[in-house]
Amino acid sequence: MADLEYLTVADALALVLNGVKILEGEPAFLLEALGRVVVETVVANDSLPPFANSSMDGYALRAADVSGVTEAHPASLQVVADIAAGTAEVVTIVPGTAARIMTGAPLPQGADAVVPVEDTNEAWRDEERPLPDEILVRRAVHPGDYVRNVGEDIIAGQEVLTPGHVLRPQEIGVLAALGVSQVMVRRRPRVGILATGDELIDVDQSLTPGKIRNSNSYAQSAQVIALGAELITLGVARDTEQDVRAKLQVGLNSGVDLLVSSAGVSVGAYDVVKAVLEQEGNVGFWRVRMRPGKPLAFGTYHGVPFLGLPGNPVSAMVSFERFVRPAIRKMAGFTRLDRPSVTVTLQDQIHSDGRESYVRAIVTKSLQGYLAASTGSQGSHVMTSMVRANALVIMPEGVTVASPGETLEALMIDWPETVF
Repeated sequence: MADLEYLTVADALALVLNGVKILEGEPAFLLEALGRVVVETVVANDSLPPFANSSMDGYALRAADVSGVTEAHPASLQVVADIAAGTAEVVTIVPGTAARIMTGAPLPQGADAVVPVEDTNEAWRDEERPLPDEILVRRAVHPGDYVRNVGEDIIAGQEVLTPGHVLRPQEIGVLAALGVSQVMVRRRPRVGILATGDELIDVDQSLTPGKIRNSNSYAQSAQVIALGAELITLGVARDTEQDVRAKLQVGLNSGVDLLVSSAGVSVGAYDVVKAVLEQEGNVGFWRVRMRPGKPLAFGTYHGVPFLGLPGNPVSAMVSFERFVRPAIRKMAGFTRLDRPSVTVTLQDQIHSDGRESYVRAIVTKSLQGYLAASTGSQGSHVMTSMVRANALVIMPEGVTVASPGETLEALMIDWPETVF
């Protein structure tokens, strides 16, 4: 155990990820599947488009009938039909004829092209738009012009999505177009959030001597929701082993996949979470060489993975970013577990005590690349340092000072417009 007490961030993260499993799949309706990971291959039952149709408002015709026409020498064609989108009327185009057609309407038999309405003599901005007996075409077109052919996008039988694909709005649209109302995706992880401490009161209570409001529960709950996981709130456990066990049992009864607590994992007399974990589960490690966030417990409680975060609010949020977030994403089936990172040039001097440090910073983009400026005081209690930050600049272990002009990696926790 002693060898595991002071782990590097990388070693600790590896243990956490090895300690959680990818969850099983479940069917989900399209909008419930948004942002989730596909489990099974999706094969198209239909082609897209399912029939040849017009990509413009105009006239369906035979390209040969307007070959060589110009503005000065238009071709006159007899108009035989008016084809609206959604129609099933059978229309046949023979030499010398055309049919008015709307965008998305099926191409009539015999037609092989569409000429846009603005290239004819029709008063196409007229609200009534009566169907003319004949139309003058002032532009030559070629076979296939302004026609969307069957299967141009997707052919029936084609693999559209494969396991591991993350569903974005564009994938949802494709599935809907293919008539897929449900898709197999990874189940949302159920995450139990617990705060501990006799000093905690709820947000709507007035402060009294020695009390602070329970911000950690809300911050970590928000982090869980932002990841698309299912939140199970476990409330506040007082500084007794009995109360910690009772609250954790609520999580077990709710079928949580991961338990996350804040505070109670250090070496104080009232830090009881680690003791409960040792008695009724196991502790894989409980200290990490990082700043902020050295006290960090990972293990299991009655077989459920457990992460005990520090009590200081910034330490809890940063530790969540580095360990809980990747764990939740792995369980949800994602392969990219970490935030995107960029190389930044420092704008001011930053300091560390030699542990791998995560400096709250504001990253902007300039002609010279990405620039990073500290948000100010880096105390683990200074919550506004997180509010102002869009990135965490990583100071490697062993580095105590980084000066302006030096380059470091930054984890982007947000991508505001100023970064683009």
